[in-house]
Amino acid sequence: MNIFTYSLGAMKTNCYLLSDGENSLIIDPGDEADFLLEQLIRKRLRLKAIIATHGHFDHIMAAYEIQASIDTPFYIFKEDMFLVKRVNETAKYFLGYDPQALSPKNIRYLKKGKLTIQNFEFNIFQSPGHTPGSGCLYFKKENAIFTGDTLFKKGIGRFDFSYSNKNDLDHSLKNILSLPEKTLVYPGHGESTIIKDEKNKVF
Repeated sequence: MNIFTYSLGAMKTNCYLLSDGENSLIIDPGDEADFLLEQLIRKRLRLKAIIATHGHFDHIMAAYEIQASIDTPFYIFKEDMFLVKRVNETAKYFLGYDPQALSPKNIRYLKKGKLTIQNFEFNIFQSPGHTPGSGCLYFKKENAIFTGDTLFKKGIGRFDFSYSNKNDLDHSLKNILSLPEKTLVYPGHGESTIIKDEKNKVF
């Protein structure tokens, strides 16, 4: 599996394009839908799904635009649908202008456990704390986990929102950090890291 990382939008959110050479997944398309569609064309990839690690606007704002060009499902935990539904309202507040963002369609709810989409096989971890419906995608074979805004290099997700929960976040982090130490961590912002390097920095 090839992993392409793009830092997109005003919030510099990491969007990940996963490819098996023919089919692809997009994780956290926060902005710049035209750019992402261009990458799919250039790489001659068929998009099979969009997956959000959580519902914040800077992780989902390009999803609808992509779906307008490609009929593909959007996966997210149900607990974050309240954020998905107010994507434009939240984006306007944080960006200072009206991006006229539309909420994704063709929504499918993530559930804990194994998920297979085409040749992509991975485990879904529910990792609440930053948001109630935060989740991680763990590719055991590839030794990689996509953590959204739960775990960063030298940092953890915010827990000062009205709907955040520090105790839940601590529990989620303990689960993630129990993975093999050489597991690659692909966060929602900033550089990638490995579990070993983050263990002593978080707790």
